Amino acid sequence: MKIRIHHPILIASILLLISCGGKEEKKEGFGIDRSKSTEKSTETAPATDEVPASQRITLDDKGVGQIKDITLDEEINKEMAAAGGALYKTNCTACHKLDKRFIGPSPIGILERRSPEWIMNMILDPKLMTEQDRCAKDLLIEFNGAAMSNQNLTVEETRSILEYFRTL
Repeated sequence: MKIRIHHPILIASILLLISCGGKEEKKEGFGIDRSKSTEKSTETAPATDEVPASQRITLDDKGVGQIKDITLDEEINKEMAAAGGALYKTNCTACHKLDKRFIGPSPIGILERRSPEWIMNMILDPKLMTEQDRCAKDLLIEFNGAAMSNQNLTVEETRSILEYFRTL
């Protein structure tokens, strides 16, 4: 005897009901435990007077890497800054915004907090910096482990980004 079913929606509905079952399963990591959502947590973050890494001033720290010493001209090189601005827009804006904290910190005012050498070393080799420089390690923690990606820029390109930062 052959049974022909002409209603595919009926079949789908039956399969859906069978797969849902009616059993109540607890899936860890998903959903909200409503019984605890209205309770206030008794745990609090430890109190600290330490300034966050993004606001810390470390002008004497040159970082770790190939850049040991830079002397900046008093006057900003506008051509170099324009090239640096273009590189920044292409390579950095996915994580850094000028007007706000984002995945990474805003570069506005960076030269008031970090040395030019530190900035260039961070751009050139962020992995080395986050492994060996305290401020870079602290920034990694402050920004939830979002590691800066190496953009494989040259020293000259990095220097132009630094010049762009001087215009902000």
